Amino acid sequence: MTKQTHTVLTPTGTLGYGFGAEAFARGMAMSPDVIAVDAGSTDPGPHYLGSGEPLVSRISAKRELTQMIKAGRAAGIPVIVGSAGGAGCKAHVDWTVEIVREIARESNLHFKLATIYSDVSRERLAEALSRNEVKDFEAGFQLTPEMVKQAGAIVAQMGHEPIVEALKAGAEVVIAGRACDDCAIAAHPIYSGADPALAIHMGKILECGAFSAEPFAMDVMLGILQPGHFELEPGSPNRRASVTSVAAHSLYERENPFLQAGPGHQLDLSACTFEQSGERRVRVTGAQFLEDEDYWVKLEGVRQTGYRTICVAGIRCPTLIARLDELLEQVRVETLEYFDDPSLHIGYTVYGRDGVMGALEPQTAISSQEIGLVIEAIAGDQALARGACHHVSGGLLHLHYDGLYNTSGNLAFLYSPSEIDAGPAFEFSIYHLMKVTSPTELFPLHLEDL
Repeated sequence: MTKQTHTVLTPTGTLGYGFGAEAFARGMAMSPDVIAVDAGSTDPGPHYLGSGEPLVSRISAKRELTQMIKAGRAAGIPVIVGSAGGAGCKAHVDWTVEIVREIARESNLHFKLATIYSDVSRERLAEALSRNEVKDFEAGFQLTPEMVKQAGAIVAQMGHEPIVEALKAGAEVVIAGRACDDCAIAAHPIYSGADPALAIHMGKILECGAFSAEPFAMDVMLGILQPGHFELEPGSPNRRASVTSVAAHSLYERENPFLQAGPGHQLDLSACTFEQSGERRVRVTGAQFLEDEDYWVKLEGVRQTGYRTICVAGIRCPTLIARLDELLEQVRVETLEYFDDPSLHIGYTVYGRDGVMGALEPQTAISSQEIGLVIEAIAGDQALARGACHHVSGGLLHLHYDGLYNTSGNLAFLYSPSEIDAGPAFEFSIYHLMKVTSPTELFPLHLEDL
């Protein structure tokens, strides 16, 4: 039976990043129909997908999942987690599911658990590539069969449909792999009969929790969806939703202000309106759902580029700062010649000049009296990376150059040891779209009673 009102509680912008207990309790007092949260992103880079290491600590994940699942079971409402573990790969989903099982045992809870995987085999991707059913998304290059062979973990970003199928099967806790964040939050309202356009638009604003409130924070946010509109209200009474904060977050991470693309659809937001409906609430209308002719999902894949060692140092000498690029390049070239290994890469990041924006930094002159230098060495094995990084730091430390005043060392090292092994290094090698036969094809559903 179609519900007229659908209330979604999103406790935080990323599972494991925290939320207020008072705000959560107040949100639960508003009788939500579901607790839904995003747990991952590509923002932290390719490491978590490549290594299988979770994005947040087990302590944080278990603490917040315990609060959510206990509250969900007490209220008789589902709990949905999208992009489990950070990257949503099998290792992350299994890690999260084991925590859920542990919570159920320790708290004597009984519920139906749904697990949805999102991993894509190289064979399935190669098949799609051979049929010309893969296209560039934001990678900037076309995918080749060799790139597919080199890839480690590959995941696809699911829409709302696999989660809706889990809810139809009676799932009370859903742990999903890589998921389009707005669709994971919109899944329960859509399952209950809500307008997909409004549900997904609401999910887009809710996915970062109270980042759409004033003051913004990783905290509780609620969406109340009714025919023709939805309203947003923060869980904490110390925050408010404003037209500015909600409209601004509606534009978050979007190049086109009027079209929001997702798996199998686009939202037309050109007719949206935002209005204050109370001191702490904003009402949103106008989203339209445009179904794509074919269903395409975004793929995310990584390949290992080697092993990384870094060194963090400070430079205070004005004569070295004045000739920095020249002297850094001199030591880089000398190190590459010394080790003579084609796998070796030496890189620098200069904080206090252009460490954040790189080549896009408009102010190129160093205006501070000191700078921070991060030296990076990536090589085919960890020992070579460590040796090369130490060679660079030692070379810069005792480098002689015209105008040198300080003979006792050019660098101030932040740590001892000065070189820190960072382990395997990865890069995104697949960031493409793939055509699928159905919205659920790549996302197998597993059910179990706990």
